[in-house]
Amino acid sequence: MTLVTRNLGLITLSVAMLLVSVTNPRASAHAQTVDHSSATGAGETMQAKIARAMSAGPTDIVKSARIIDTDTRGIVVLREGNNGFTCMPGNPQTVGNPPMCVDAAAMQWSADFKAHRPKPTNTEPGIIYMLAGATQRSDTDPFDATSPPIPIGPHWMIMWPFDPKATGLPTTHKPTGPYIMWAGSPYAHLHVMGRP
Repeated sequence: MTLVTRNLGLITLSVAMLLVSVTNPRASAHAQTVDHSSATGAGETMQAKIARAMSAGPTDIVKSARIIDTDTRGIVVLREGNNGFTCMPGNPQTVGNPPMCVDAAAMQWSADFKAHRPKPTNTEPGIIYMLAGATQRSDTDPFDATSPPIPIGPHWMIMWPFDPKATGLPTTHKPTGPYIMWAGSPYAHLHVMGRP
């Protein structure tokens, strides 16, 4: 399942890019970043992007989450929020860029991953919801960018070091339940297939 990891790598790269711009929720609507536009077409409405972003998380979280997107100028705030979660519509036409909802700790984890730091620096577990599913590349290699994409159903992740030996959890992808993704790497984390 190396495909799962590749897509998650691209996802975390996107989240990390967004971390820089969304750590201050009162910042301007546009922050300067590299363009990783999630636009799926010039005619897509803001309401469609908000709906896709909201499809990524549990209803009780998305109803008060901040919703952001990117364009050629950087981060665009589509809707302010107040519960500490940020949701993004992603781009269903791009491998590893699914709709997602993340908390601040998961954004820090993703920024560390993007920067290739030796290990994540978040001081508490983070959570990422991808309840609309995703495309991924690898379950074993955090930096796989060449394996063919595979579709992954609804899932959520706890971004905190997990050791399969200590937890007894499997390290291989399965259709339901938890497993340790990227086991043996500093970026190993709990990946739970299904809805919370």
